[in-house]
Amino acid sequence: MANLRKLAHGKECQVRIPNVCNFNNETTVLAHVPIKGSAGMGQKTIDLIGTWCCSNCHDVIDGRVKSQFSREEIDNMKYEGMIRTQLNVVRMGAVKW
Repeated sequence: MANLRKLAHGKECQVRIPNVCNFNNETTVLAHVPIKGSAGMGQKTIDLIGTWCCSNCHDVIDGRVKSQFSREEIDNMKYEGMIRTQLNVVRMGAVKW
């Protein structure tokens, strides 16, 4: 499997929070998506459970910056971004399905 954190650089943000996303591919990183039971306290999930995320969206999903959206709405955008990211990495051949 490819290094998914390195692969994220320069990719389009897949979270795309309205009025938050900066659409700057140079700020994109792999943002891990915490899922209950997938990792221990203070540990990140595996890289496959992540989303390509611009710096602005990353700040909102990690709770460093407030937005107009509820936590449930943010979680939904984060999970949709994770699914789009997974589809992209499979299409690129970086992950075998």
